Amino acid sequence: MSQNESAQPSPAQPDPVVAPEAAAPAPEPAPAPAADFEAKLAAAKKEAADNYERYVRSVADLDNYRKRSVRDREDAAHRAATRILEDLLPVLDNLALGLQAAKAPGADLKTLTGGVEMVGQQLKNALAGHGLVEIAPLGKPFDPNLHEAIAQQPHADFAVDHVAAVVRTGYTLNGRLVRAASVVVSTGAPADPAVGVVV
Repeated sequence: MSQNESAQPSPAQPDPVVAPEAAAPAPEPAPAPAADFEAKLAAAKKEAADNYERYVRSVADLDNYRKRSVRDREDAAHRAATRILEDLLPVLDNLALGLQAAKAPGADLKTLTGGVEMVGQQLKNALAGHGLVEIAPLGKPFDPNLHEAIAQQPHADFAVDHVAAVVRTGYTLNGRLVRAASVVVSTGAPADPAVGVVV
């Protein structure tokens, strides 16, 4: 065999064929990192701006609510005070008329006394119309929630720990104590009736 014959490939041996990788998809080009970062940054900035705008609106709404609440409380207090004063002004007018009558020549003391009593009753009625109630504890058991004991003394007409005298009237307003009644509390009948103090 010659050299030319040995160099030629034998027809029985085919050329090796490289099979294409048909199963693997072609890789997509990766997005540019700068463009992706810019898009995320823009979205974050927009979200931050929206959140800040909502925050500013919430602060403004809260401030307006506070101002409105203060104004509403002031208006309610003004309306309540106005109603009370409207009921007290007639009492003031009648007191002025009573003073005029007292200064007139030949003023009758009995008439003036009756007029003052009427004005006092008018004042009590006006205050009662707004929830003020007088505490009338005479002869009742002593109640430290409503009464202030300023003295104790024996008394034949009142049992032990009962109110024997009212020194200063107490008042409640719509069920709440405004001023406790100052009272003298009985210690019961005196041992010697001649020594007992009767108020």
